[in-house]
Amino acid sequence: MKKLLSIFILFTALILFAGCNTNEEQAEDSNTNDQTDTSTPEETNETFLYESETGSVEVPTNPERVVVLSGYTGDVLKLGVNVVGVDTWSKSNPTFEEELQDVAEVSEDNLESVISLNPDLIIALSTVKNLDQLTDIAPTVTYTWGKLNYLDQHIEIGKLLNKEEEATTWVEDFRSRATAIGEEIKAEIGEDTTVSVIEAFGKDLYVYGNNWARGTEILYQTMDLKMPEKVKEDALESGYFTLSQEVLPEYVGDYLVLSKYQEADTAFEQTDTFKNIPAVQNGNVIEMQGEGASFTDPITLEKQLAFFKEAFLTK
Repeated sequence: MKKLLSIFILFTALILFAGCNTNEEQAEDSNTNDQTDTSTPEETNETFLYESETGSVEVPTNPERVVVLSGYTGDVLKLGVNVVGVDTWSKSNPTFEEELQDVAEVSEDNLESVISLNPDLIIALSTVKNLDQLTDIAPTVTYTWGKLNYLDQHIEIGKLLNKEEEATTWVEDFRSRATAIGEEIKAEIGEDTTVSVIEAFGKDLYVYGNNWARGTEILYQTMDLKMPEKVKEDALESGYFTLSQEVLPEYVGDYLVLSKYQEADTAFEQTDTFKNIPAVQNGNVIEMQGEGASFTDPITLEKQLAFFKEAFLTK
C-alpha cells in the first residue's frame, strides 16, 4: 500500500513539473510574439502620406527610383536621391550633363518609357499629360510652377523625399550667401542701378520679371537689385513679355543680362538700335548661356550665383 502511494505521489509531481515547463515555454513564446508584433509598418518606414497640392499621396519614405517630368531634376539630384528618368529639357541641360549621363530620357507621351524604368516615385508639373496613367505606374506628385517661392520649392521637394532638414540647411545657407553678394554688387554699381534680364531664343526676344528663372529670382528677390519701370509694367505680373527689336531699348536698364541660346537669331546685336543702348555703349552687357538657364534648382542656382558674382564684381 505504501509502495502504491509513493508511486502516485511521484507521478503527480511529474505532471506538475511538466505543466510548469509548458507554461514557461508558452510565456517565452508569448514574449517573442509580442516583440515581433511591435514592428509596425510605421516603424519600418516603408511609406508615408505626403500632402501635395492635389491631396494626400502615399509615397515611399526612401525613394530609390525617381522619374522627374519637370524642371525639378536638380532638386532631386542635390538631395542625393537616385534619378532613373528625366524629361527632354533636363536631359539636354548642360548643367546636369555629368549627373544624367546614364539616366534615361522619358516623356509623359510615351508611357512605356516610364513603365520600363519601374519607378517608385514620379515628380511632374501640374500641367503634365496622362496624369491618371502615370499615377497607375507609381505614386505621382505634381507641383504648379511659381506657386511657391523658388527656395521654398526646394524645401517642399525635400519634404517629399524625406530630406527636409538637408533642403532647409541648403536654402538658409544659399539665401545668406546670395544676400551678402547682392550687397557687394549694390555697393559696386549703386543702390539705384537697374538691371534687365532679356533672352534671345529662336527668332524672339523676351524680357523677364522676378520669378521666371534665368537668374531673375536671385537678382531681384534675394539680391534686391532694381528692375526698370517698363519691365515692372509689362513683365512683373506675367513673368515674361515678348519684345520686338524696335522697343528693346525701352526695357534695358543700366545693366543688361543677356541670355542667349546657341541657335538664337542674334542679328539684333548688329543693329544701331541695340548698339546705341547706354548699357551696351558702357560695356554693361553680361552674356549668359541660355541652355540650362530656365531652371531654378539648387545646382543651377549655385552656378548662377557664382556667375553673377564674377560678372558684376570682377569687371
